[in-house]
Amino acid sequence: MSRFESGMESMVDMFIYESTSLLEQLDQIMMKTESNNKFDEEDINEIFRIMHTIKGSSAMMGLENMSTLAHRMEDMFFIIREEKPVIESIETLYDIVFSSSDLLKAEIDLLQDDDSVPTDFSEQIKKIEDFVVYLKTGKMPGAEDAGNAEEPEVSEKPEESEQPQSQAESSAPADMVKIRVFFEDNCEMENLRALLLVNKITEYCRELKYEPADIETDSSTAKQITENGFLIMFNAAEEDYQHIIREIEDAINVKSYEIVEEEEVPAAPEEVSAPAPEEKKAEPVPEQKSSAPAAAVSEKPAEKPKPEPPTPAQTAEQINNKLAQKNNHASKGKQSLISVNLNKLDQLLDMVGEIVIAEAMVTSNPDLKGLKLDNFQKASRQLRKLTDELQDIVMSIRMVPLSGVFNKMTRIVRDMKVKLGKDVDLVFEGEETEVDKSIIDNLNDPLMHMVRNSMDHGIESSQEERIANGKPAKGTITLSAYNSSGEVIIVVSDDGGGIDCKRVMEKAKANGLLTKPEEEYTDKEIFNMVMLPGFSTNTEVTEYSGRGVGMDVVRKSIEKIGGTVSVDSKQGEGTNFIIKIPLSLAIVDGIEVSVGSSIFTIPINSIKEFIKLKENQLFYDTSKKEIVKIRNKCYPLIRLHEFYGLEPKSHDIYEGVVVLVESEGKSACILVDELIGEQQVVVKPFSPMFNRYNIKQKGMSGCTILGDGSITIILDISNIILDN
Repeated sequence: MSRFESGMESMVDMFIYESTSLLEQLDQIMMKTESNNKFDEEDINEIFRIMHTIKGSSAMMGLENMSTLAHRMEDMFFIIREEKPVIESIETLYDIVFSSSDLLKAEIDLLQDDDSVPTDFSEQIKKIEDFVVYLKTGKMPGAEDAGNAEEPEVSEKPEESEQPQSQAESSAPADMVKIRVFFEDNCEMENLRALLLVNKITEYCRELKYEPADIETDSSTAKQITENGFLIMFNAAEEDYQHIIREIEDAINVKSYEIVEEEEVPAAPEEVSAPAPEEKKAEPVPEQKSSAPAAAVSEKPAEKPKPEPPTPAQTAEQINNKLAQKNNHASKGKQSLISVNLNKLDQLLDMVGEIVIAEAMVTSNPDLKGLKLDNFQKASRQLRKLTDELQDIVMSIRMVPLSGVFNKMTRIVRDMKVKLGKDVDLVFEGEETEVDKSIIDNLNDPLMHMVRNSMDHGIESSQEERIANGKPAKGTITLSAYNSSGEVIIVVSDDGGGIDCKRVMEKAKANGLLTKPEEEYTDKEIFNMVMLPGFSTNTEVTEYSGRGVGMDVVRKSIEKIGGTVSVDSKQGEGTNFIIKIPLSLAIVDGIEVSVGSSIFTIPINSIKEFIKLKENQLFYDTSKKEIVKIRNKCYPLIRLHEFYGLEPKSHDIYEGVVVLVESEGKSACILVDELIGEQQVVVKPFSPMFNRYNIKQKGMSGCTILGDGSITIILDISNIILDN
C-alpha cells in the first residue's frame, strides 16, 4: 500500500474495517430516519459521532481528503443538532449524506490498491458547504453571492471544543476526573493514538482537556506520552462515565490506565502527592492496593461545594472498582472480541481439512486390515472425536449471519424507489441464518442483481395498476433465508406482475436461444431463460437493466460457491428467485457407496434409510419407470449406474442396496452396489475447466480424497432427483 508507510499494514486493516462498519451503520440510520420521516435526537448524535470518528481516524492515517469530507459532514450535523433548523429541502440532505457515504466507501476500496491516489472531494465538499449556508440562512447560495459566501462560523465548532480542551493540566478545574492512559510498548505514533482516543470520548464529555496538548500537530509529543502517559481530564453526566471508561478500555494499543489524584503534579504514577490533612479522614478506596498501576483517590472535603452527581471522587471510586475488577483478569483479556484476517481463517480451515484427510489415511490404512488392534481403535476413536470438535469450532468461527448482506440491500431499494418512483417495502425474514464467511462475500453481487431485477422488472410501474389488480398500492420485496438439509435457502420474492412466459419465449426465439421446439418447453424452463447470457426483456437500456447482463452473473456467482439458483413465478402474483447454497464449502459427513469400480459419497444429511429390496416392493408406473414402495409410500427408483453410464457388479436389483434420500422436500430411492461406510470428507471443488460441462446439474457437487489416496465424487442429491 504505497499511500502508507511500511509497517502500518495492521493499522490500515483496522481503519478499513472500522470505517466500513461505521459507514454501513450510517446508511442504516439514514434509511431508518427516511422511513420514519423524522430525525430523532439520538439519530443525529449517532451520525455526528460516526463522522467525528471517521474524521479523527482518517487524520490519524494521513488521509486528508477523507478527514476533510467527514469534517464538513460533522459540521453540517452540528448545526442540525444545536440550532435545530427547519429543513424543507430534506431530500437534498439525504442525497448529500448518501453520496458522501458512497464516496468514502469508494475511497476505502481504493486504499487497498497499491497505485491509488487520493480522490478530490472538493465538489462534494462545496455541496455540503452550500447546504450549511442553507441551514443558517434558509436559502441556497445563488450565483450572485457564491463568491461572497463565507465559510459558516460553526464549521470549526467541533474543533473549537477540542482546542480549549488541549490546555495544560494546571488549567483543569478541580472537579474534573483525571485518568492517565499508558499505551503498549513500541506501538509507535502514540500521539495519533491519543488523538483517536480523544475523538472517541469527546461526545460523552461536558468538558474535556488533555496533556500533552498539541498531539495532532506535534509528533514529538509521542515521546512525552511514552515516558509519562497521556493525561485525560473530563467532566461528564453520570450515565456517560461508563461509556468513557469503556472507550478507554477498548481503545487500540491501550495497555493500562489509572486514576490520578487531582493534587498530583508529576506525571509518573509512582510520585503521588500526599493528601491534604482534612482528606485523611476520608474512607480509603478498598481496591486501591489491587490496582496496577496504583491510583491514589481521595474524597472531596466536606465543606467544598459538590458538583452535579456523581462527584469526581465518587466517580473515581467507581472507576477504581472497575479497574480492580479488570486487573483481576488476565492482562491481555480486556477485549471480548477481536478482528482476524480472513486469510488466516482460510489457512486454519485448510489445515483442519488436511488433518481430517491425514486421520483417514491413518485409520483406513490398508496395512491394518485383518489386524486386531483394540488399543489402536480406541485411540483412533478419540482422535476422531477431537478432530470433529476442532472442525466444529473452526466452522463456528467462520459463520456469519446473513443480516449484514440483507441490510445492504435496503440502500439499493431506497435509491431505486427514488429514481423509479415506486413505493416498495423491503422485508427480511430469517436474516439471523448463518453461513460461512467465504460464502457471504460472494452473495453481495447476486443479491444486488436480483433485488434490482425485482424492483425494475417485478414491481408494477404504477400504483394504479396494482390497485386495479387487487393488490396494495405499496409493493413488497421479501428477502428470506432458512436452513434445509445442510443447505441455506435464500429466496428473493416480489409481489409484482410475475414473468410473462409468452414474452420471454418471443425474446428467446428472436435471440436464437431456443434449443428445441417451443411447445416442448415447460414453464420452469421458460422462467430460467432469464438467467441466460444476453437475455433481457427490456426494450430500452436504463441505468438498471436492458443490457442483457445481470441474471447470468447471478447464476455464475452462485455456482462458483457450490450453489444453485432457480426461478418460480405466477403471472399477476409475483416472482421468486431461489438460491440454494451449502452451509460451508469445507467438510461434510457422508456415506461411501460403490457402483462398479467407482466410489461415491452421499451427504449423510440427505439420507433417510437403507433398504435391501424385496420383490413385493418393486412396481412400475404408467411410463414404465420403476417405483419402490416403502411403508405404503411410493418413491421413484434411480439406478446410479444407469445415471452415470457405469458397469455395475450385478444387474440384479435385489443384490444391490437401495438408499432412500430426501432433499428440498422431494424423496427418491437410489440403487448402489454396496455400502462401504461412514466417512468425514473434505470437499474439494472441481477445477474451473469443468464449468462448461455443467457437472453441478449432473448431480456432482465436488470431490474428495480418501484415506487410501483414491478420489470419490460427492453427490448432489437435489439435482439427481430433479434430473429424473
